[in-house]
Amino acid sequence: MDKQQLRADLKRRLLELTNPPAAGHREKSRKACEKLISTPQFQHSKVVMFFLSLPQETDTTPAILNAWQHGKTVTVPKVLWRQKRMIPVQIDSLENGFSTEVAGLRNPIAGTPVPLEEVDLVVVPGLAFDRNGNRLGTGNGYYDNFFEDKHLVATRCGLSFSEQLIDSIPIDEHDKPMDLLVTDKEIIYFNNSGKGE
Repeated sequence: MDKQQLRADLKRRLLELTNPPAAGHREKSRKACEKLISTPQFQHSKVVMFFLSLPQETDTTPAILNAWQHGKTVTVPKVLWRQKRMIPVQIDSLENGFSTEVAGLRNPIAGTPVPLEEVDLVVVPGLAFDRNGNRLGTGNGYYDNFFEDKHLVATRCGLSFSEQLIDSIPIDEHDKPMDLLVTDKEIIYFNNSGKGE
């Protein structure tokens, strides 16, 4: 199955899982965030880059609140549409300071840019992941471009529902694998960069 067909199937599967938003979605998100918080990669990080969840994605809110409670710097992607790239900016609130853009994506209006080399952990969304650490994104390439930057040495951590873990994802040369994957059911470490366990 090619990526385009796989994306269509997974989007449909996610919509079935999260539409309408149910208690199960919140509970699965809470469990995934608890597992993320328990990892040494999260606990030892000073600067964490989270994604701002879309309705069909794992809700990162519990992990973001925990990071603030433990004095971590929370950054999120600021998407620069014209340049087709994103930069991490620090946020101190989930309530205001955002514009709502394509497909409901929240984009920070302001926020202090954080140098890439200061980011310790990047929590990454995806339509699907496999047990080799491969990720299937939406096809826009923002995260792959972001991971290309040589200044970024952060651990790459996928965060998803267990239903998004599939047998195999077709990969291209530019696709960057994860160092670990956290779902509501398990934590999987990959030996892709030596930054896993």
